[in-house]
Amino acid sequence: MKKSGRNPPRLVVGISGASGVAYGVRLLEMLASLGVETHLVMTKAAEMTLGYETGLKPKEVEALAHTRYRLDDIGAAIASGSFRTLGMIVAPCSVRTMSEIATGVTSSLLTRAADVMLKERRRLVLMVRETPLHTGHLRTMTQLSEIGAIIAPPVPALYTQPGSIDAMVTQTAARMLDLFGLEAPETQRWGEALKQGRRAPVRKPVNKTQK
Repeated sequence: MKKSGRNPPRLVVGISGASGVAYGVRLLEMLASLGVETHLVMTKAAEMTLGYETGLKPKEVEALAHTRYRLDDIGAAIASGSFRTLGMIVAPCSVRTMSEIATGVTSSLLTRAADVMLKERRRLVLMVRETPLHTGHLRTMTQLSEIGAIIAPPVPALYTQPGSIDAMVTQTAARMLDLFGLEAPETQRWGEALKQGRRAPVRKPVNKTQK
C-alpha cells in the first residue's frame, strides 16, 4: 500500500578535499532543517580536511545526510539519471574534481554523479575553492559553464557585516540553496533584512506653491 503525501525533494551533496569543508557540512545541516533528502558522497581527501579544519569525524558528517555512499560505489543510485533529484552541489569543489567533471572522464562516484546532472540537464553547482586562478583553471570553468554547470566560488558577502566565520559560511551556504529554489530562513537579503539595504519609501514631492 502506497503512502500518501509527496516525497521530500532530493539533493546530492559532494564534498571534495579542497579547503572549505565547512560549507558542505553547513549545507547538510540546513538541508536537513528544510526537510530535503540529502545524498552524500565525500572524497578521501575531504575526510582528511574535515579533521584539519573542523575537528569533525567523517561519521559525524555522514550522520547529517539521509544517505551516504562510498566513493567507489559506481553502482549507487546517484550514478544513474533515472534517480530523480533537484540536482547536485559540490562544496567545496577542488580543481581536480572540477577538471574531471569538465572532461567527462570520471574516476569516482562524486564526479560520475556530477556528470549525470549535466547529461540530465539538472542543476549542478560547483563551489570551486582555489585562488589565484591561472588560465587553465579559467578555461575549465568556461567549459563547465558552457555545458550547463554553475560556477559559484564561496565568496563572503561582507555587506551582511558577519561577526564570525560561522556567519559567513551560513550566508554563503544559504545563497547556494537559492540556486535550487530552496528558501533558508538564515538568508540575509539586501533590500529586505539589512538596514543598509532597505529602500526608503517613495514619497511624492511636495508642491510648495505660494499663494
